[in-house]
Amino acid sequence: MHLYGTQAIENNELTIGGVKTSELVKEYGTPLFVYDVALIRERAQGFVETFKDLGVEAQVAYASKAFACVAMYQLAAQENMSVDVVSGGELFTALKAGVPAGRIHFHGNNKSVEEIEMAFDANLGCIVVDNFYEIDLIEQIGAQKGKTMDVLLRVTPGVEAHTHEFITTGQADSKFGFDLNNGQADEAFKVVQAKQNISLLGLHCHIGSQIFETEGFSLAAGKLMNKLGAWRDETGFTPQVLNLGGGFGIRYTAEDTPLEPKQYVADMIKVVKEEAAKLNLDVPQIWIEPGRSLVGDAGTSLYTIGSHKEVPGVREYIAVDGGMSDNIRPALYDAKYEAVIANKANEAADYTYTVAGKLCESGDKLIVDAALQKAEAGDTLAMFCTGAYGYSMASNYNRVPRPAVVFVEEGKHQLAVRRESYEDLVQNDLPLTLK
Repeated sequence: MHLYGTQAIENNELTIGGVKTSELVKEYGTPLFVYDVALIRERAQGFVETFKDLGVEAQVAYASKAFACVAMYQLAAQENMSVDVVSGGELFTALKAGVPAGRIHFHGNNKSVEEIEMAFDANLGCIVVDNFYEIDLIEQIGAQKGKTMDVLLRVTPGVEAHTHEFITTGQADSKFGFDLNNGQADEAFKVVQAKQNISLLGLHCHIGSQIFETEGFSLAAGKLMNKLGAWRDETGFTPQVLNLGGGFGIRYTAEDTPLEPKQYVADMIKVVKEEAAKLNLDVPQIWIEPGRSLVGDAGTSLYTIGSHKEVPGVREYIAVDGGMSDNIRPALYDAKYEAVIANKANEAADYTYTVAGKLCESGDKLIVDAALQKAEAGDTLAMFCTGAYGYSMASNYNRVPRPAVVFVEEGKHQLAVRRESYEDLVQNDLPLTLK
């Protein structure tokens, strides 16, 4: 069993942030997302401080699609991070949390008129532009409001990375961004340069997710820097920002071997500086967008075990009081997780169970063939590394209320998102009035 952050075992029980899981279950019920705030701070500092130590101007923007709520945005701001958002809802929440608008970057491949107007009205720091349609929208709305918006052009650099693998061709077939290799990016550059209400800061790319090496980032950085150098030579354009996105991996199971945050940053800086020297360019600000790597393994899901079913000669099932409604990733991506029975954490994991959810789908399995302690009804199952894309992708399928979210740090705990009630589920429903 691998423990994360401030997790520990005391008197046969899993604790997080110095708080017993039994105390959390008693206070808040299950299913429950528990976030280790100290680990999030540690990861944030690993990114932010490395840029400072290496003397490079930077913005580390929390990729809030991984997990967004008011408290999380406030935590990111406390750690001197910027924030990237991908919808009006995320933008509204970030502003509600008090995140400075100038430190918010707006992503998305189909931003609405209303969302772009929100960005202008809030005086957002940057919009990451994804297509020609959006360029025209931003220009029109900027002209109407008498304002100029800073933008980055999102490009697909022909580098795609995932875990230990990367490819250097293809990736043209993406719903995101302007292709760097077929002339689209050059055309977008010319169009943006001709606009009166758009100010181009530089380029953005995102090459993949759950990445365990730095070679893909280095290749992408080299391609983007060379393009910026070409534009400088052709037009005199001076790039201010190079955004290399996110996708830094975390450990879900023993097979995963991520790097430390500072290693990703140090290697990025090295190649950007080298390319800048070759091209006689000033080193631009480097922006990155960690999400999963900040909150993924800082989150633990707590469930109460209920029913048990044995299929002789096939497998044993235990069922918990959550499932694909609070973690769709196993059903959607075949994502792998590890777990422990939190109230028997020091006992031998001699039993093999498939952990099933309670949703009415045969594919609602959280972990297949998990090595666990002997499971009994009423035990607490702790599933590790659920902090990214668990709550943020949660649903009310089967009219199951979404779980509560709790933050823990140094022996203290606080509710960050309250549990939905059955009344919450029907608050937007209207009675039938048709005959």
